[in-house]
Amino acid sequence: MAADTPIRVVLADDEPLLRHGLRVLLTAGGRVEVVAEAGDGAEAIAAVRLHRPDVLLLDVQMPRMDGLTALRELADVPVATAILTTFDLDDYVARALDLGAAGFLLKDAEPDVLVRAVVDLAAGGAVLDPRITARLLPRLRGAGLSLRRAQAIDALSARERQVLEQLADGRANAAIAETLGLTEATVKSYVSQVLTKLGVHNRVQAALLLHGVDVLAEDRL
Repeated sequence: MAADTPIRVVLADDEPLLRHGLRVLLTAGGRVEVVAEAGDGAEAIAAVRLHRPDVLLLDVQMPRMDGLTALRELADVPVATAILTTFDLDDYVARALDLGAAGFLLKDAEPDVLVRAVVDLAAGGAVLDPRITARLLPRLRGAGLSLRRAQAIDALSARERQVLEQLADGRANAAIAETLGLTEATVKSYVSQVLTKLGVHNRVQAALLLHGVDVLAEDRL
């Protein structure tokens, strides 16, 4: 995506004042365009299918249809979704990651953090708010990694391991390419290889594996 092309975002939250505040914060610098707002999961699905945004910021607890149901229904749509959450909804975050969310953000995140998160999501990166990660990891590590999942990590090549470590930092392909001295196309290929070898669906799930967390534990290998 060109640097001068606005990133198209759909905001989904049942609190109008929160949506308004997020819209103001995100659009202030001109880098982000909020193309639609939604007050529940059904509206979020309709907005995403109509506008085909780059990024969906999705609350999990909404009336009529919750965010998790909406996320499941949007599995066929190529949109980077970050879960908007609060400290008391850890279980929802874990389930959202299982469903393919590209990350999670606290609703009280600083404006620059929100904008950077949207930019990273649009570029293919992951969003892992460290405050949520610090709470989630101890809870999710309980089941640990299956033997084959752990062996898959060990079997990664040195370069694939480097790419995985970059993914764990939430970095997008362009940033990984610059750090490792590779082309973006090469990084994209390595990311695909890493996801395939680890048996996960997206970058966040791969990143969490490096922290000893398998959000696909019910699919134990």
